[in-house]
Amino acid sequence: MTDPPATPNVRPATAAEAADVRAMHAANRAAWNEAAERYESWYDEAVALIRAGGSNLFPVEHDLIGELRGRCRRAIHLQCAGGRDTLSLWNLGAAEVIGVDISPRMLELAARLTTATGAPARWIESDVLDTPRDLDGTADLVYTGRGAIIWLQDLDSWAAVLRRLLSPVGRLVIFDGHPAEWLFDADDEGRWMATDYDYFGGPEASKGWAPAYIDHLAIAEDDQSWKFARAWTLGEIVTALLGAGLKLERVTEHPVDWWAGHLDVRPEERGRVPLSFSVVATRGD
Repeated sequence: MTDPPATPNVRPATAAEAADVRAMHAANRAAWNEAAERYESWYDEAVALIRAGGSNLFPVEHDLIGELRGRCRRAIHLQCAGGRDTLSLWNLGAAEVIGVDISPRMLELAARLTTATGAPARWIESDVLDTPRDLDGTADLVYTGRGAIIWLQDLDSWAAVLRRLLSPVGRLVIFDGHPAEWLFDADDEGRWMATDYDYFGGPEASKGWAPAYIDHLAIAEDDQSWKFARAWTLGEIVTALLGAGLKLERVTEHPVDWWAGHLDVRPEERGRVPLSFSVVATRGD
């Protein structure tokens, strides 16, 4: 699900790999440190966007998040990457933003954005499962966004972190890729067709990145770090959130092409397949 099926450096995770969540997350740290070069190339664009008061979030995310001015003392963005989406939350009205990410190179970029824009932001290097306890109960908004969940290998622990970060009046907003999107692709005429992707296949290891996502890096594909992703089913995601005690207010499926991975699909076909989904939840006290 991280790359087209024809990519040679893709394989199922071995049983030993799949049993070691921390090792898979550590591998992803190395891979995202390498991929950060693509985000660094967008630095000037990101500075201009944030300085102008703009947002890198999708319109559907704006609708989900709603008005933050005067209502959000702290927003915490998990798996924040280079910080552009995190600082977009500041422009939407959050008084303070905190980004948590596993990649130190990504956070170095985020820190540069903070210096250039003067945003009230703090960046924490951490596996999302180890998000510091001193943040517990402090977030009026916990946000996790596009392309984040596939890199996690323990949904129950992740969901527990989401809940403990929320303030009593806080909201959780998730907007991410729908796992079913990997079951469909465009044929030569731009119509949807079924792929041979295994919806229940579990974690897979890969090298290299899809062109519409990260594309080529300065490091040759064969020399890149292995990374581990999995298309958690929508049922698994919702069950983990409920198991953590969160109160789900909305679970919505969208035809929004969150990573521009289906540009070859005909416009009239685009509304037929769920390509993304969203969740809005509260702490459930």
